[in-house]
Amino acid sequence: MEFEGLKRGHIKRNIIIGSFVVLFISAIILNFTKAKYRTTADVPIASGTINYELGDANLIGIYLQNGNNYIKSDTIPDSGYTLNEEKSYCKIGDEVQNNMTITYDVNTKTLNVSPLSTKGTKCYLYFDEQRTLLKDAILANAKRGSGTPNFGNTSCSSGCQESTVGLYEEQTSKGTTYYFRGNVDDNYLEFGGFYWRIIRINEDGSIRIIYSGEKSTVDIAGKETVLANGYNDGSTDYTQIQTSAFNSSYNRSEYVGFRYTEGSQRPSNTNTGTESTIKGVLDTWYSKNLQKYDNMTISTPGFCNDREMASGSSWSSTGSEIYYKARERIVINKTASLECSNTNDLYQTKIGLITADEVAYAGGKYNTNNSGYYLYTGNAYWTMSPYYFYGSNAYVLLMYSMGFLSNYGVNNTSGVRPVINLSADTTIKSANGTISSPYEI
Repeated sequence: MEFEGLKRGHIKRNIIIGSFVVLFISAIILNFTKAKYRTTADVPIASGTINYELGDANLIGIYLQNGNNYIKSDTIPDSGYTLNEEKSYCKIGDEVQNNMTITYDVNTKTLNVSPLSTKGTKCYLYFDEQRTLLKDAILANAKRGSGTPNFGNTSCSSGCQESTVGLYEEQTSKGTTYYFRGNVDDNYLEFGGFYWRIIRINEDGSIRIIYSGEKSTVDIAGKETVLANGYNDGSTDYTQIQTSAFNSSYNRSEYVGFRYTEGSQRPSNTNTGTESTIKGVLDTWYSKNLQKYDNMTISTPGFCNDREMASGSSWSSTGSEIYYKARERIVINKTASLECSNTNDLYQTKIGLITADEVAYAGGKYNTNNSGYYLYTGNAYWTMSPYYFYGSNAYVLLMYSMGFLSNYGVNNTSGVRPVINLSADTTIKSANGTISSPYEI
């Protein structure tokens, strides 16, 4: 009996010990298994590393958007890109796992893939360039001016005692517009293989810009020199597309028109009448260089060829002295306007010219030198604002080479600087609008 009791005691003890051994081994296996699927992998990024809990996931491909394509990268970007969750995917073997969700928080550098519980998962991540609305970038980056400038002064009068520089705000009948004035250094833009300067944000959020040179040519000549100061090598002015007469005919007042109908102050609408010489030049250049970007350029804000008569003037085709409203505003009253009072003067075209009023807003003045503002290039170029008909000659306001506005006969030759409007939904890559980092469409 004692032997049987001892035997049963040994069996009981062995069972207890065995149970502890099994539990101990099970705990080790369980912890090992959990640890394996909690293993933290390091993914290199442009600056430092991020950690992610992905079990046996393998980042086979990281692809960064480059224009319309994607290029492979060894690192997850830490700025300037967002994960394209729709395009990114994971595979097990050769089968795409459509039920997996991939997210990436660029701020916390956290990558999540779920559900993920199968060994051998391979993930492919696609990152899109982070885009910002051009309008928002301008408002965020531009130095601001305050108050309302005195248009009787240039943007740099009296040895710059009255210097006005920055992005200014104005209310018009159509809404809020923002315009650059003075020698600003944060309104550079690259689009379509060309450099531009931003004139203003239109009331509808679109962006008005003026041509400043072909990118390849300007870069060869020296971007800093050309864009900041203008450039003329004796045969070529890089800040304009060519030289041209405003109109080859000159001995009627109608010839100040972007389009015109002989015997009328203006055509019955902006789609009728004879094209001016300069309109033909602009349209040809646009067709050759920017037609493919039609979805990005708009015509809604229009281009004002203001043929309203000044106070005391009445229109005639060949009268001895006929004065237009732009002269009254800018020369007589020392004011300027971004309004266009007659819809038949507001051309809804893809391309046009700057107005004399926009030059005044930017810092120009009639017959007063000014090299201290962004529209100065050291070369003369046309505006599209009629001035007067005098002595059997039609005259339009011109930006002279010394940076001032004055009248010029329409049959004379001068520079052509195209102006276009970019749509309000235009986005840019990361940039701040400076000469070294122009906004890039």
